[in-house]
Amino acid sequence: MKRIHFTAEDLARTRVAPTIGVAAETFDSVRMLGDREAGLAFRGWQVSVRGRLGDRAGPLAALMPARGPLVDAMSLMGAAPSIDEAVETWMAAPRALLRVELEHIGFHPAHRTWARGLLDGTREARLQVASALRACHRVTLAPYWSAVRSHLGEVRAGYVRAMADGGVEQLLTVLGGSAACWRPPVLEVAHARDEDVHLNGRGLVVAPTMFSTDQIELLLPPLDPSRSPTLAVPAPSCAPPCPALWEGVGESAVHPLDDLLGRTRAAVLRAAVAGRRTTELARVLGISPATATHHTAALRNARLLATRREGKAAVHTVTTLGMALLDGRPVV
Repeated sequence: MKRIHFTAEDLARTRVAPTIGVAAETFDSVRMLGDREAGLAFRGWQVSVRGRLGDRAGPLAALMPARGPLVDAMSLMGAAPSIDEAVETWMAAPRALLRVELEHIGFHPAHRTWARGLLDGTREARLQVASALRACHRVTLAPYWSAVRSHLGEVRAGYVRAMADGGVEQLLTVLGGSAACWRPPVLEVAHARDEDVHLNGRGLVVAPTMFSTDQIELLLPPLDPSRSPTLAVPAPSCAPPCPALWEGVGESAVHPLDDLLGRTRAAVLRAAVAGRRTTELARVLGISPATATHHTAALRNARLLATRREGKAAVHTVTTLGMALLDGRPVV
C-alpha cells in the first residue's frame, strides 16, 4: 500500500493533465506487448502489433525489464505530446538524471556494455534509445494515438467534472476505482511496495494512462523535489470503447508522407491546408509553438508552405507543390 499524504496546500495545488506523454506511453506499450495478462481490451492491439517490431524494441525492452525497477520515461523525456519533443528532451537529459533512473535497473548481461554507455552519457548510446523510441512509437502508438488521446480526454473530462462537482476531494474519492481509497487527508493506493509519501505543499498532477499496468504509479521528479509528482492512473480498460480503439487501424494507417517528412512535420503540412497561425497549429497538433515554428520553417524552405503576416501573427498555407505531395500526385 502506498499512502499519499495531503495538506490543504496540496489539495489547492492538485490538477489534472491530459496524458503522461507519448514517450512514457510508448515505453509502456512495449512492455504491455508481451503481457499475457493485459486482458481482452488490448487483445486486438496486441494481435495487430505483435511481430512488427523485431529487434528494434531492444533498447526500450532493456530499460523496462519484466522484473525489478523500471525506467521512468516521463522523468527522462517529460510529458511531451509529440515524439520529436520527447526525443529532444531525452538527448538533452542531464547525465545525473540518467544515473538516478538507470543505476537500479537489472540489465541483462547482453545489455550491460550498452547500458554503461548510457550511464557514462555517451551520445551513441542515447541515439540508440532515440532510434528505438521512434521505431516503437511508429508501430505501437502512432497509428492509434488519435483514438487513444480522445479516450484519455474523455477520462480526464470525468476527472474535471468530479472536481467541478465536489472539489479535489471528490476527484480523489472516485479516482482509480477499487485501486485507491481517499481517507482524508491520505490517499491510499494499492501497490506492491509499502510507502508513505508526503507531498509537503507540492500538490499533485493526476494523469490518465492507456498502456500502463493496472497499478497506479506515483512518478516523482528525482532531481527536483519541489516539483509536483504525477499520479499515473490507468484509464478504464474494460469499457466497451477500448477494444474499438484498435479496429481498422494498423500499419496501413502510417501514410508514406510520414516516412518522407516525419510524422509531426507531415501533420503540420496537413493541418495547414485550411490556413492556420503558428499558435493554432501548435494547439491542434498538441505540440509547442517553438516546435510548430521549427517545422513550418523547414516546410517553407522546401517550398511546401507559404507564410504571410497578419499583424503580429504568421499564417501558414500549403503551396501548390505541397498540395501535390499531400494528394500523392506527381511532382514535376
